[in-house]
Amino acid sequence: MKYLLFGAFVIVPIAEIATFIQVGNVIGLWPTLGIILLTAILGTGLLRYQGLATLNQAQTALNEGELPLTSVIHGVFLLVAGLLLLTPGFITDGIGFLLFVPPLRLLIASWAIEKFKNSKNIHVQTSGPGSGYAANRSSSPVIEGEFTVADGDGEKANDTSDRLKPPKNNPDPDSPWRQ
Repeated sequence: MKYLLFGAFVIVPIAEIATFIQVGNVIGLWPTLGIILLTAILGTGLLRYQGLATLNQAQTALNEGELPLTSVIHGVFLLVAGLLLLTPGFITDGIGFLLFVPPLRLLIASWAIEKFKNSKNIHVQTSGPGSGYAANRSSSPVIEGEFTVADGDGEKANDTSDRLKPPKNNPDPDSPWRQ
């Protein structure tokens, strides 16, 4: 991760400056600046077009009761592509335009997912109710089963209103809601 940040904040700007100088020497200052402006405008148009298409695909998937995972992947890559195209430079523009190719985005995403799965460095952390001490004890097994509520004689209780009310005495001492 530290090498990625080093590359993003040191190597890439140095490479972009060197590319600006080389291109500026070949075609001149104003054409170089014009190309940078043109790529930003083209990138914004492509981002708007593909972003709206991705949003429509996600909405369709949600309406059908499916998770829009593919649309989320495309959306993340379009966000990165937009950021790269708005950053002045030929190298970042080239990478940004490559990220507008949907099969390439899916190829990169599948490679990243495999790399993440094979890293064996995955940590899951939860928060909120149920993630406190009582839920994290290794000695608390999960017991599944069915039950029926019976009155004192062993007969099934017919009144369901009493079953829906919490017990009035003996609150759970391990409840995350207690202070």
